[in-house]
Amino acid sequence: MSDHPRGCEAGPHHRPITVPCGATAPLHPVGQYRCLPCAPSPGDPVTCSTLTQSSAPRAGPPPPCRAGAPRRRTGAAPPPSHLGAPPVPDPAPPPRPRYHGPAEMAAAPAAERPKTSPKSVKFLFGGLAGMGATVFVQPLDLVKNRMQLSGAGAKGREYRTSLHALGSILRHEGLRGIYTGLSAGLLRQATYTTTRLGIYSVLLERFGGADGTPPPFLAKAAMGMTAGAAGAFVGTPAEVALIRMTADGRLPPGERRGYQNVFDALVRMAREEGVLTLWRGCIPTMARAVVVNAAQLASYSQSKQFLLDSGHFRDDILCHFCASMISGLVTTAASMPVDIVKTRIQNMRTIDGKPEYRNGLDVLLKVVRYEGFFSLWKGFTPYYARLGPHTVLTFIFLEQMNKWYQRLFLSA
Repeated sequence: MSDHPRGCEAGPHHRPITVPCGATAPLHPVGQYRCLPCAPSPGDPVTCSTLTQSSAPRAGPPPPCRAGAPRRRTGAAPPPSHLGAPPVPDPAPPPRPRYHGPAEMAAAPAAERPKTSPKSVKFLFGGLAGMGATVFVQPLDLVKNRMQLSGAGAKGREYRTSLHALGSILRHEGLRGIYTGLSAGLLRQATYTTTRLGIYSVLLERFGGADGTPPPFLAKAAMGMTAGAAGAFVGTPAEVALIRMTADGRLPPGERRGYQNVFDALVRMAREEGVLTLWRGCIPTMARAVVVNAAQLASYSQSKQFLLDSGHFRDDILCHFCASMISGLVTTAASMPVDIVKTRIQNMRTIDGKPEYRNGLDVLLKVVRYEGFFSLWKGFTPYYARLGPHTVLTFIFLEQMNKWYQRLFLSA
């Protein structure tokens, strides 16, 4: 059989291919071609020098070939006669990336895995973020503690509202009075927040997906509770010192403890009341931390993930702010009853060898009996006013430090 069957004429720019007459030729990078039926009968193998381009296979038999006039698709411009070679095919699409499972990620060389900051840096950034936030919210922490202690011991309430408490503190203790206990607050963040955020970051990285997907909500809640309990145990001595220092101004001058700073408070408590006093109220402190961290850390991660998935937010300060405010509201509602138990136990005195409260349950019962059920949420406004901004500032500082560390030390 000749290269050019009867009735088909090949120009210098046509490249012959051999296919059954009437069949669809292989896909061309530009489109799909159909062989013209230049042979006498369908099914005979022929060599067609002319192909008709179409975007989809045509239904029914192809049109007959016209001798001396190769058929082309409608609207197609004829190939330039000065080209002596067929057009260069478009480059093939890049191969689809293959999914790497956790085992492959673990077995991959260290150079192929994404770089993360060391664990020591995670702990350091957690503490610095909390300390930076405390500088701004210490006055709110002071008002919250005073409100929770107001009315203790079946006495009348000392403060009607949070604004009344703030005004009374400014009148009687001056501007410096609203920053009473700042050193204890900074030490608490250096111990408690460093531990809890550091452990949470490590757990989040350890149990997250190999492709960077975060763990499910319940897993994040469990991680938050574990991190919070560990941090609370480490930070309880500073917590006791903070409660006592912020409560000192409400006592008569003769009954005040008069701690100069957090280190003076820790030394005197250990010397005058025993070392175990430093961990007084450790159980309710850890219980409060479990509730706070389960709500705060998990709800922050979940809120941030929800905001990003909505498509209306990017991973920037506005997203961090909104997620932090949602997290702070959830945390305030969930943790206030446990927090008032912790505050009352850590500030209680021993009178005639008997403590004011036997345990946390005794605190709850006495508060409900003498002050009313909703007194368990006493100081809600300063609590949220303190916890909301503290959560916002802590996570904003933490995110920014992580971002700068990534840019300065890991991006190279």
